[in-house]
Amino acid sequence: MIDENRNPWKTLSAVEKYDNKWINVTEYQVINPSGGTGIYGKIHYKNFGIGILALDKDLNTWLVGQYRYAIGEYAWEIPEGGGPVELDPLESAKRELLEETGLKANNWTLLLEMHLSNSVTNEYSYTYLAQDLEQGECEPEETEELQLKKIPFSEVFKMVMLGEITDSITVGAVLKAKVWLDEGKIR
Repeated sequence: MIDENRNPWKTLSAVEKYDNKWINVTEYQVINPSGGTGIYGKIHYKNFGIGILALDKDLNTWLVGQYRYAIGEYAWEIPEGGGPVELDPLESAKRELLEETGLKANNWTLLLEMHLSNSVTNEYSYTYLAQDLEQGECEPEETEELQLKKIPFSEVFKMVMLGEITDSITVGAVLKAKVWLDEGKIR
């Protein structure tokens, strides 16, 4: 039987390779679980990933479109961004929803928590379901060039299933919300 609390890796040394206000990259000299020596790189995120699936009473949702520099592609995704680890993730979610869509929600439910790429990073995300919505004005950050579209949730689900949406936070949120809708947990 495997002891899930035992760490089979041994760290010999660590050297910081890069640091900015969002991430830190460290290279570790290690002994791996089979006893061999090697290196392991880790990206430490200084913020939580935050996602918001906003659903109105007619089961419409909002997608944000933007060019994602890291993947070199345009992407459609639910409103999302980062939130400081010292701040309640729900407060960051409220800020992101307002910034990107102009929406305020009166009902918030934690939809899911995820590690986004746990083989190379410790980035953790919180995704919320936002309901009972009020429309206001968008307040995008100066570095963002966003498009916004209101779309039926059923269409977003199809986009996920066809591979047209590949953002992990969006995919996870849409799939879990679909299960909750089917189970009657979302009204």
